[in-house]
Amino acid sequence: MTATAAQIAQVRRMVAEPTTTTYSDILIISFIEAYPLMDENGEEPYTWSSATPPAKVTNTEWVSTYDLAAAAADIWEEKAASVAVQYDFSADGGNYSRSQMYDMAMKQAKYYRGKRSMRTIVQHKKPEENNSDFSWIGNLPEDGD
Repeated sequence: MTATAAQIAQVRRMVAEPTTTTYSDILIISFIEAYPLMDENGEEPYTWSSATPPAKVTNTEWVSTYDLAAAAADIWEEKAASVAVQYDFSADGGNYSRSQMYDMAMKQAKYYRGKRSMRTIVQHKKPEENNSDFSWIGNLPEDGD
């Protein structure tokens, strides 16, 4: 269950980090693996054990599938945080708008957040209700007694 070289390269292109100077492959893998997805066979990356409390169990049938857009958004937000302290100034007749770096990184983060994969969470009500003796229906006309 690890990100492939192709996935790492794709994320590098998405975040404009072609070299390992700032983001090593191991660091990018950690961003990628934070967002596992259901694979094309409908397999989840892990299942839950029947123990109390339940524990995650790695699904050996799962094909490594990750949400690369969500990983890229996280990296863009981190890049924005690293330049957030920079400020605009004027010197020697020139204007330096360094805050644009933050604005553009946040725009990229928003862009990739919008491209994330859809996720569904199934909730189960516990304890289940017993509706076998339920006889009242709210939208039926009342008896004229």
